[in-house]
Amino acid sequence: MDLGGGSTQLTWVVSHGSVLNISPQGSISFPYGAGALSRKLEELKKGKSKKEAKQAIDKLNQEMKDNFLNAYTKLEIPDRLAHEAKENGGFRMYISGGGFRGWGYLLLYLHQTKGRNYPISIINGYRAGRDEFAKTETLKEIARTADRIFRVSDRRRQQVPAVAFLINVLAESLPHGIKEVFFCQGGVREGILFQQLQPVIRRQDPLEVATTPFRTRSAGAIGVLLLEAIPPSSPENEFSIPSTLNIHIIQAFANCMYAHAGISKELASTAALYSTSTGILGAVHGISHGDRTRLALMLQERYGGHLPPREEKARAAFQALLSVQERWWIRYIGKLGLVLGILYPTGIIDSLWPRVLLSVRWASDLGKHQNKFGIELTFTAQTTSDHMMIKELIEGAKKKIEKVGKKKNRIGGRKGWGMKVKVVVDIST
Repeated sequence: MDLGGGSTQLTWVVSHGSVLNISPQGSISFPYGAGALSRKLEELKKGKSKKEAKQAIDKLNQEMKDNFLNAYTKLEIPDRLAHEAKENGGFRMYISGGGFRGWGYLLLYLHQTKGRNYPISIINGYRAGRDEFAKTETLKEIARTADRIFRVSDRRRQQVPAVAFLINVLAESLPHGIKEVFFCQGGVREGILFQQLQPVIRRQDPLEVATTPFRTRSAGAIGVLLLEAIPPSSPENEFSIPSTLNIHIIQAFANCMYAHAGISKELASTAALYSTSTGILGAVHGISHGDRTRLALMLQERYGGHLPPREEKARAAFQALLSVQERWWIRYIGKLGLVLGILYPTGIIDSLWPRVLLSVRWASDLGKHQNKFGIELTFTAQTTSDHMMIKELIEGAKKKIEKVGKKKNRIGGRKGWGMKVKVVVDIST
């Protein structure tokens, strides 16, 4: 949905790789832009008693509901999309336009004041759940009383009651409701340009592409090593890596693994933590706040994970956006990056004879009593002139990975989420 000053447009999009399917009707436009609706609401109140004004506004409310419901029918929503919305508690909406962006900045303000520390101030990719998105009375009060609101002009403040009215109507009129919304900084122009791109380009992951300028020539091989250290997933295994930590974000991590390597130890971990929100990747488009957070925490762990007290609070704010499973696996992958950085300090791997090979398995015979479930990761040092030195390097670094599996390092404390990690060092013969 796009909300401009004079009108708002609604449509649906289904993406399969590089193939985009949209409604045969294109989009349906309504004269309910933020500015136009503000003027309409003022006109309905002008010269009327409170009762008469309420009746007029209620009539507009019903008219808008009817129009949105008719549009839903005309747009020919695919059965699969409607079924998913019914099963999952509503539709996922992607919203753009100045009116909605102003609403998003109000939500960010709400989560960055009075002791709350939401860590990212970029509207592009910000996600809000249904209840949060529909906090219309709270946000109207903020717009009315707050002294300054980042990126919300006086004109946008004046439009907040109209945007709140639109959101309430929309939430009540769409069948199955709204599950969550994603704020998008792009608009019609970006959409037209995206449609004109070749399918092979549209298929590319934006985060993986955005990190390409920082990759070493062996970034692909490093990405493969990281993937080889992750055991296979299965729906039956509750310890499997979450689907959000997919091949694209792993490769993006491999691409950026040496971007802060030239910075001193006291700064590298901090610079990496902020790299996706205010640093080298801050201006990247098309990235969700979740992916920004996952990559930032991986990179921060890659440099040891040690932070000064002020930055520890910032890290905690990032971590609060993720599940405990994601946080554990991010720590594991980040420590793998730390060890690979020790083995390959320049980020260059001899493709014909790499220093190490990695293999991994799920194991249920770990620990002192061989009864713990977890990961057994094997580093195999290739037989070369320096293989003993490589073995010593791995032996010295393996504790960094094994510490991730210690009970005291579980997410949530000793009884929290986590699993055992054992690192085996072998010499190829």
